[in-house]
Amino acid sequence: MIIFSFLIFLIGCDSPEDKKGRFLLKGNEKLQKNDYKSARTFYEEALKVDPNFADAYYNRGLTLKMTADYEKAIQDFTQAISLKEDYADAYYQRSLSYLDHGENYKSLEDAKSLIKLENQSGRGYFVLGLGYEALKNYEEALDAFSSALQWDVDNVDLYVNRATIHYYLGEGESALADLKKAESLNSEESNIYNLYSMIAFDQGDYQAAYDRVQQALALNSNQPYFYNNRGLYQMYLGNLEDGLEDVNLSLKQNSKNLYALRNKGIYYALSGDQELASKYLQGVFDSNPDLPLTKEYLDKVSVDN
Repeated sequence: MIIFSFLIFLIGCDSPEDKKGRFLLKGNEKLQKNDYKSARTFYEEALKVDPNFADAYYNRGLTLKMTADYEKAIQDFTQAISLKEDYADAYYQRSLSYLDHGENYKSLEDAKSLIKLENQSGRGYFVLGLGYEALKNYEEALDAFSSALQWDVDNVDLYVNRATIHYYLGEGESALADLKKAESLNSEESNIYNLYSMIAFDQGDYQAAYDRVQQALALNSNQPYFYNNRGLYQMYLGNLEDGLEDVNLSLKQNSKNLYALRNKGIYYALSGDQELASKYLQGVFDSNPDLPLTKEYLDKVSVDN
């Protein structure tokens, strides 16, 4: 009885600081297991104890970001920053969330704030590069990724992202150099081989393009863009139906992917259905007239009609 009474006394003396810390730790355990719903529940319990608990807002924001609820995630990261002005992690995650939510200019502002907060780190430049890439400001993106690499010379993602920008700028040799460096650092990164495949396709080596994207898919079979690219390569190799199957699989995962819609138009153009080809290609052209191959095939369809 004495021991039981003593335990009650200890529980009653549990401070709010201890309670909120315990809820935070439990939430973090669930977060590490990708159990975002349970993690969020623990963070909310922590916020009941302390409504001004910046770390709980930040971590709940992570769970919302991971479940693609970007608007609410941004709200939580913003609340965390309002409580802790120098919260670098919150600026970083909010910048990424703005990107995912299509608010590219706000993402850039957070990236610049992060660079000021972390003048000995490359991640502010990394997310700055992503923002400029989203805005198609490729020269600025290239500078940002290069600046990030000065601080993080062995970061595979940075080399792949910079290679992508070189590719967009038509700088094939520079893109290949960055890809080779990335491959030497981590040969299991699937995006390396996808970009290799895109370069091979542009060079007219369709079999090499197909082989490279197969490498990418062997490492990551959940990426819809890889299937879309394989579908295009299969069409150019004469396997129209297999190509269409890949493109449809990609569209099933992301129905708004203009590249996949363009490829579906290419399929109909190659299979002789000019009406459907024109429908798909014109829709893509109206959304993005600069998308490669779109105008070329749209002109072919128009001539045939």
